[in-house]
Amino acid sequence: MLVYAYPPLVEGILLQRYQRFFADVRLPTGEIVTAHCPNTGPMTGVCPVGNRVFLSRSDNPKRKLIYTWEIVEVDGELVGINTALPNRIIGHMIANHLIPELEPYGEYRAEVEYGQEKSRVDFCLVGESFHRYVEVKNTTWSKNGVALFPDTVTLRGQKHLRELTHIIAPERRATIIFFINRGDCDKFAPGDAADPVYGELLRSGVARGLQVLACRFRICPEGVYYLGLGEVTL
Repeated sequence: MLVYAYPPLVEGILLQRYQRFFADVRLPTGEIVTAHCPNTGPMTGVCPVGNRVFLSRSDNPKRKLIYTWEIVEVDGELVGINTALPNRIIGHMIANHLIPELEPYGEYRAEVEYGQEKSRVDFCLVGESFHRYVEVKNTTWSKNGVALFPDTVTLRGQKHLRELTHIIAPERRATIIFFINRGDCDKFAPGDAADPVYGELLRSGVARGLQVLACRFRICPEGVYYLGLGEVTL
């Protein structure tokens, strides 16, 4: 199922990523351009110099960088690296009721304030008898066909898990969606090697009733396809 269509993309070769937000890319013409890197994390395993990448191009004259890095090819697999897209795609899927595991709900809201630590949840789904709080996490790190999150210590992610677990009650449900931004992983597990505390919090949340959905996506230059749910291994 196609859930997002990219604008026309430009292919190139990654020369370097630096200062988190910048990537130098050689285009087929030989021209070297600096693209915006919309991923502030370490991008473990998905930032190999010399690999093929795909860029989108903006026509906005006010932008300093007209190119945005969207996709990288790793071991023959295309991986989405734009961290702004998962929330946009999940929002589209929620609006169109394309994730049955979140039902039933009527209206929904995005970026809702909640919790004891002054957090914002990505989506709040409103049902007749309960509200469902939904957090989305982009996942690109993998080992042996297993998608892993996080790929570094994430205090913000730990906070989100504490908040989600704490609000669970008969009238409130909580879900965390791991958006697997590559098509070669059919399983998900917490990245304990990178952040063991996150793994402990995730398992504790599941024991309290936290719903975990590992949503699998295949990335192509023309768009993003939903593949269904992967197996969650805790």
